[in-house]
Amino acid sequence: MQSLNSPIPSSTERVLDQESRLWWERLHATGPTRRRAIEDLHERLRIEASFHIRQRVRDLSSFPRSDIDDLAVQAADDALVVLLRKLEQYRGDSLFLTWARRFAALEAPVSIRRRLGRDRVGISRDPDSAFLVADPAQSTHGLVETQELLETVSEAMVDELTTRQRTVLTAIAINGVTTDTLADDLHTTPGAIYKSLHDARVKLRLHLV
Repeated sequence: MQSLNSPIPSSTERVLDQESRLWWERLHATGPTRRRAIEDLHERLRIEASFHIRQRVRDLSSFPRSDIDDLAVQAADDALVVLLRKLEQYRGDSLFLTWARRFAALEAPVSIRRRLGRDRVGISRDPDSAFLVADPAQSTHGLVETQELLETVSEAMVDELTTRQRTVLTAIAINGVTTDTLADDLHTTPGAIYKSLHDARVKLRLHLV
């Protein structure tokens, strides 16, 4: 990986504004510098996703407002993974954060559809294999790319997460179970469920990054 002071690679050489260049250098740094950059970027993506989610559900009176913050985190998680995979494609044609926010804007409606049960990744009750079901509506190329990513996520779930974290993540993120319902099923509190969910996402995000 590049050091913080390394120049932008020739393949992406553009006249960048100071802020965009700083983002690029921080995300290509190592150690704490890169981790802080990823954390900062995730927060920007969460704020952007929250805005789009609120805009889209404002006319849905039955949509639980208590889910918006959680969905924004989910959308930011997914947007960050995609963005980091495509980071080398950034050419400086727009400000870096303008480019980055597009990923959050795209993931926001996906998180809503998943919450409503209209776009689930899979239906398996087994937390170790739930991510292995691809969306049949995708192209062949998309299916291969999705399958590779889902296999990576599935391996990370087994290697990185506890059994409880896998159960919580699968129930909420895949099967659309609400936090309150899952808390009742597992005889615990919504706060404890959210903590398990948050810890699971952090572990997966760090593993994928």
